[in-house]
Amino acid sequence: MVGPGGSSRAPRGSTTGPRTTTRRSRGSRGEGDVSGLAALLARRTPPGIYSWHAGFDVADVRHTVEHAGWAFAHVDGLTGQTKADFLRRVGEALDFPDWYGQNFDALADCLSDVDGGEGTVLLWDGWGPFAREAPRAFSVALSVLGGRVNADRGAPFAVLLRGEGPAVAGVEPLD
Repeated sequence: MVGPGGSSRAPRGSTTGPRTTTRRSRGSRGEGDVSGLAALLARRTPPGIYSWHAGFDVADVRHTVEHAGWAFAHVDGLTGQTKADFLRRVGEALDFPDWYGQNFDALADCLSDVDGGEGTVLLWDGWGPFAREAPRAFSVALSVLGGRVNADRGAPFAVLLRGEGPAVAGVEPLD
């Protein structure tokens, strides 16, 4: 017997409904998205240019990257879709020197000097509009970034294209 306001213990093995097993689906966003980044930071995934659809806050991504000893840079492409916007923002994100000329040759020169500890992750949010509005300039931008990714000297360099955009040949998903 149970007193007022109390409850009785359910008999062992009793349930109040059907047993449910849940699994994370392939399309869900969550911890699974961090594993691709974690593998990159742990060097189980080689540096490269990757598409990444994780919805994590930029501050959380920065914390994760920097906690692993890597440098972090963020380009917000959502507010500008031109070549000039990209070149200005990437220069600011990577803290290029004042002499940076904001052209692709200067970008290549400055990228060769980027050496961020264990490596550098460049998170490029909102790249899709630039890729659609200026496909040729976008292609050159990726080529220049790819040159740094594939450089034999300096710490690893990785680019994460986050958000929606056109299919890009050779760019694999990280998530």
